[in-house]
Amino acid sequence: MLAKRIIPCLDIKDGRTVKGINFENIRDAGDPVELAIRYCKEGADELVFLDITATNEKRKTLSELVKKIASNINIPFTVGGGISTIEDVRVLLNSGADKVSVNTSAFKTPELIKELSNQFGSQCIVLAIDTKFDLDSYPDGEWLVYLNGGKVKTNKKALDWAIEGVKLGAGEILLTSMNNDGTKNGFANEITKLISESVNVPVIASGGAGLMQHFNDAFTIGQADAALAASVFHYKEIGIFELKEFLYKNNIQVRI
Repeated sequence: MLAKRIIPCLDIKDGRTVKGINFENIRDAGDPVELAIRYCKEGADELVFLDITATNEKRKTLSELVKKIASNINIPFTVGGGISTIEDVRVLLNSGADKVSVNTSAFKTPELIKELSNQFGSQCIVLAIDTKFDLDSYPDGEWLVYLNGGKVKTNKKALDWAIEGVKLGAGEILLTSMNNDGTKNGFANEITKLISESVNVPVIASGGAGLMQHFNDAFTIGQADAALAASVFHYKEIGIFELKEFLYKNNIQVRI
């Protein structure tokens, strides 16, 4: 069995790390380079960098900042935000990213996933899915895909899009629950489990971490391969080494 991964996330706005709740009320969380160095020392398995306003501002990801971070860490590094072409990916990989995360552009042009996978390998392409449990369109509720940093609702079910994205060549799913994001009430384990059981690539649970037990639940109940969090790490509410010790004692295989 592969070890479960703990992944801090740097949401970037105007060159700073930020964090919000339910994708709203964004506040500053520190310098991204300093945080990246800290997480590397603390034993993070990977690092994710998301330029959260790139798509809405119709611009490319901050490649110079990516270079700065990449030159200071020695763990796998995933970068996302505003990626819509093969050249965008090439620039980021040349800047030090190991993987890229695609979201809105991939949804609008699904063939992009296939093109990127064919060009760079599926292991390099992470399909990010922002999803929200919606009661308006379905009487019993349904997890739907949202675009543009959670601002645009679609009628596509998150499960269907995950399955389609993997068929097109995505090598990993980064699943963020907008309902849970920043609440610290735990991950959305039901939809995480559903997608984990339906695709043959790793699924990263994201949104809702507040306690060490929440990570344990994401791996056991949600069957996630990795768990991503931001504020609990940024503000030192949970230490990565202590978290891994806790998981290890609870029979979760992690790298210590």
